[in-house]
Amino acid sequence: MRPVLGTAFVLACAVTVFFIGQFIWQAVYWANHRDVEVRPWMTVGYIARSWDLRPHEIDQMAGLPAPPGHPLPLIEIARMRNVPVEDVIAEVEAAVATLRARQTAP
Repeated sequence: MRPVLGTAFVLACAVTVFFIGQFIWQAVYWANHRDVEVRPWMTVGYIARSWDLRPHEIDQMAGLPAPPGHPLPLIEIARMRNVPVEDVIAEVEAAVATLRARQTAP
């Protein structure tokens, strides 16, 4: 066997196994994290993925700022707004409930 072809084959197999592993991990993780309770450490993107919603819709409905470069956890958003994190969580939960109701409405 030629060493270059053998090495390329092994690398291709390793990359394939890596991506298959990532896919399986993501599928299992999100299957077990559906509709999770909103916590201060979560970002709007995490909440949206868990509840099968669009993050920008949650931002708009809850009156949250668009993320400046990178997503912020709810606790950081609360600090920026100088409000208790429970208030931000309540706004996000209300937005999630409204958006979910719209999804299930005929």
